[in-house]
Amino acid sequence: MRFLLDRDVQCGAQATFPNSVTAQGAPLAEALFAIAGVKMVDVSGAVVAVVKTADSDWDTLKRPIADALRSSIAQSTAPLGSLTKAVEQFRTDAEIRLAVQEVLDLQANPAIARHGGNVSVIDVRDGVVTMLMSGGCQGCASSAATLRGGVEKMIRAAVPEVRDIIDATDHSAGKTPYYGARRGDEPQSERQFLYSPVPAEAITREDDQFLISPDYLAPRLGMDVETLRAGLSSGEVVSRSEAGTGVDAGKTRLIIRSSHRVWAGEIAADGTAREIPAPRAATKAAAAGSALRDRIRAHLANLPAADVPMTYGKLAGAMGLYLPGSIAKVTQALEATMVEDAENGAPFLASLVVSKVWHGNVAKGFLQQALALGRGPGFGEDDRAYYKREFAGTVAMLTAISRGEPATGHEELNGQ
Repeated sequence: MRFLLDRDVQCGAQATFPNSVTAQGAPLAEALFAIAGVKMVDVSGAVVAVVKTADSDWDTLKRPIADALRSSIAQSTAPLGSLTKAVEQFRTDAEIRLAVQEVLDLQANPAIARHGGNVSVIDVRDGVVTMLMSGGCQGCASSAATLRGGVEKMIRAAVPEVRDIIDATDHSAGKTPYYGARRGDEPQSERQFLYSPVPAEAITREDDQFLISPDYLAPRLGMDVETLRAGLSSGEVVSRSEAGTGVDAGKTRLIIRSSHRVWAGEIAADGTAREIPAPRAATKAAAAGSALRDRIRAHLANLPAADVPMTYGKLAGAMGLYLPGSIAKVTQALEATMVEDAENGAPFLASLVVSKVWHGNVAKGFLQQALALGRGPGFGEDDRAYYKREFAGTVAMLTAISRGEPATGHEELNGQ
């Protein structure tokens, strides 16, 4: 079991103690091996991993281990002794992503879940971690404080390679939004999170249009300048703008998306600009890639009623995807269709796809995405009943379309 502390046990050091003999001279390891049932100890930065013996149980061990950790660190300036080595600081982005997600799953999300929320990693590039809040966290006015004060502190302590943390949540889509629907008396700082200033020369305004320097934008979309220009000409790179209203009047938000990345910025009335977290729809669409998403949508929309629900594996095969990771690509694309369907008030086309073993239980990923998009079980409705309602609504919509009849909207299907 891993125990995550709020700081390194011993200034960025790591050490492994396979038995009590090797623990001599290391106060923390000695204290842990003094507990009956501890078999092995491994320390790396702020993470202490303890292996127990086969005849012991964690319910008995967790409290004395926690007490030993606290007392050893408080009483010694070198809890690991002198036989340590520096923690490796060169993990790949993939390794960083796994490490950060482990911190979230073990430390942060159990507490956040009690408030109906969840935080997950959606991307890591060059040590910059992009995270997504869902459920009760999405739109919550205190979510920035949660991420800044608690979650970020945990992550930086356990994964020192993390250079920056970005919140990619579209909080305006949450139940208690603080972007588009915040109260006018809320301080501006309540809704700011990791906004980076854009150089004045990077954005100019000509004839009521904002022009962004290709030299500035290209690397942020993961391409060179020529590829960016070609993408803008071909339509592979798309952009849109939104004008602020109410307390945000005079501001303009720009969202630019390539097939695999998204950039967003907010321009104030005085012309100053800042990078901002991209809206959920753009983030999901960029992650999935428009080509696969559109192919999946077309395939599912034309399936006979007798062929649904179908499995993720069968859908991947229909897309010509057979290599490892194909199911993950299909799942990501399906989540992108759910974002589009939610924005259009339509039933989730993704409800036509189920896991390999189907016993009427809603897939966990489908339910989590539905909840994150403001849908999910209604009052007195369990997960299975909600899924059946969503599935029936999708089939009814596709049947109506095939007959040339007007498609029924999601609200109407729900009896709302």
